[in-house]
Amino acid sequence: MPPYAILSLLLILALPANAAPPTPIIFDTDMGNDIDDALALAVIHALESRGEAKLIAVTITKDNRWSAPFVDLVNQFYHRPDIPIGVVRNGKTPQDAPYTRIPCERKTPDGKPLYPRRIQDGSQAPEAAGLIKSVLEKQPDHSVVIAQVGFSTNLARLLDLPGATDLVRRKVKLLSVMAGAFPSGKPEYNVHTDVESARRLFSSWPTAIVFSGFEIGLSIPYPARSIENDFRWVSNHPIVDAYRAYKSMPYDRPTWDLTAVLYALRPDSGYFSLSPPGTVTVDSEGRTTLRPAPNGLHRYLTITPEQRAKTLEALIELSSQPRSHP
Repeated sequence: MPPYAILSLLLILALPANAAPPTPIIFDTDMGNDIDDALALAVIHALESRGEAKLIAVTITKDNRWSAPFVDLVNQFYHRPDIPIGVVRNGKTPQDAPYTRIPCERKTPDGKPLYPRRIQDGSQAPEAAGLIKSVLEKQPDHSVVIAQVGFSTNLARLLDLPGATDLVRRKVKLLSVMAGAFPSGKPEYNVHTDVESARRLFSSWPTAIVFSGFEIGLSIPYPARSIENDFRWVSNHPIVDAYRAYKSMPYDRPTWDLTAVLYALRPDSGYFSLSPPGTVTVDSEGRTTLRPAPNGLHRYLTITPEQRAKTLEALIELSSQPRSHP
């Protein structure tokens, strides 16, 4: 039995008989703008293999033709080819992204795609907000977590759909976002790129929101040595290909999006602490401020040096975990 199959079997056997059902998660990402989105998707797949998560949809806020095909091939690589994928229309960042395009273009010696996929171009995928609504309608009440690690475009548009706010209130138990900077309030990329949507989302979203601010992922760089050493269980890995295509190796990269995903799916594991509750507001320049309020629905992550070490260890282990055997 190959080593990856042995590991997959051990992971399954390690699950307790009375384990909680996997948490349904929607991953809303600007895949293609920074490499941490790709690693965050790998973390979700690892947690699904461990029985902790169920990826019920991936929606994309980067308006580029290669984003959806890349997500699709990653899902197929992890033996989950049927996950719904939705894309933004008229989004904010249409620019080409080598790290999504290059893995899509790789071929085998006989000319076939190295990484099979069903979506050849983003135009073939459905619109994201409508997809989120239809997926939520099928889930148990108060069961879904959403990890938004890109712009707020898709979720703000979701709230504009008839009945969507009440649907979110019934189905979603947590929105975990990589957004803002706390307590500094400095403009952060995900907020600044679509300020109007961020203001709309944070003022109107009806469930708890936890923010992983810019400072959290910045303080936990993902090491290049892991990309070079920990993914060798397979000859060709799309996450490794993407990482190498994003910048010249070797380089460490902040774990912004990975932290939002980790908190969404393991909120009680002690990786992070939380600020007091309040309400996050966004000014016209994209600066975020949490105004304290005892009944506020918003908090942001904080982290100690001890938590930082524990979190990085978990992120490396999950990102590089071998896929489940089909």
